[in-house]
Amino acid sequence: MILMMKLGLGLCTPPVGACLFVGCVIGQTPIAQALRSIWPFYLAILLALMLTTFVPAIPLALPSRPG
Repeated sequence: MILMMKLGLGLCTPPVGACLFVGCVIGQTPIAQALRSIWPFYLAILLALMLTTFVPAIPLALPSRPG
């Protein structure tokens, strides 16, 4: 789960940011404008990644549930 979240964040973050660059080319939007509009989403996924990484009760809550 942590690996997939890190890879998803990396695909949308410069300098690698393949999804960001492809989306900007398709939408004919400058990268700076796209980054300004999606920075809250970066913060949200970074927060979720930190919680998943450093609080083990969160990712293990569903598998440890009986039933």
